[in-house]
Amino acid sequence: MVRITSYAPGLAVAGLATLAAAYVSDHYGAPLTLMCLLFGLSMNFLSVDSRLEPGLTIASRTLLRWGIVLVAARVTFGQIAQLGPQALVSIVVIVALTLGCGVLAARRMGFSPAFGALCGGAVAICGASAAMAFASLLGDKRIQQAQLTLVLVGISACSAVAMALYPAIAHHLHFNDLQAGFMLGASIHDVAQALGAGYSFSQPAGETAAIVKLTRVALLAPALAVVALFLPKDPDAKISTPVLPWFVIGFFGVAAINSFGLIPHVAADAAGKGATALLACAVTATGVRSNMQSLTQTGWRPLLAILAATALALGLSVAAAAFVIHA
Repeated sequence: MVRITSYAPGLAVAGLATLAAAYVSDHYGAPLTLMCLLFGLSMNFLSVDSRLEPGLTIASRTLLRWGIVLVAARVTFGQIAQLGPQALVSIVVIVALTLGCGVLAARRMGFSPAFGALCGGAVAICGASAAMAFASLLGDKRIQQAQLTLVLVGISACSAVAMALYPAIAHHLHFNDLQAGFMLGASIHDVAQALGAGYSFSQPAGETAAIVKLTRVALLAPALAVVALFLPKDPDAKISTPVLPWFVIGFFGVAAINSFGLIPHVAADAAGKGATALLACAVTATGVRSNMQSLTQTGWRPLLAILAATALALGLSVAAAAFVIHA
């Protein structure tokens, strides 16, 4: 009871700020992740209050990890199989090369491979959700709160621009519905923006974009496993062994259960909404806990790694849609 009481103030602050951000997002059409981040940063002055620290910590870590597990309720292996082997191989190649591009671009600019994996993984898989997952895996010793906040800002901005710009590119290239859906689902960062762009092109393109995007989401766990296995070890970081963390195993487990149809539609829908709520609360708590002084000192140069990975993902997606995907 004492521990629950100590968590309550921080959780209340994160929860109320998330509800306010969701209200603004719902009424004005702004991206939920961006609103949560901005509301969290606006309340950054509360981070000095030690009474809030336990609750904010559990919101930014534990709730995040449960949110990642619940994301798998949206994914089935049958959806992935519907794409066909050529499309599936193309998605895997795009994700792998984009993740690698983030690492190489970050190292080129003097940043750590861990920060590059954070940037590349966020672009390659599912935007802010993937960024939070990679940050949780890599730990505070490798990824500072200010770095994570900067990546969340960059990913949200790039995803919003992509949702408006990429459908126009697909029209300009005279893609059909299948090609456009693949391109949009394989290149846009966040799930909501990818689906919004797909359905703005056409209904069939939106359905294809949803399947392609969820296939990328399903690659979150393998990508985390690869990073855990191959990223150079840091004795002070939380990653010290190649054993998968529990939330990655949970992601695989829920996806497998859902693939056999054992999760009712109502429960899967509730799990999807729960995942959105938990991840949004984690983003808000991250904003509150961010070190604003470190954020301003970092500058915008780290965002170049995000831009490089974004450009590569777009180029590869366009090439795959043009030369591999056919109606």
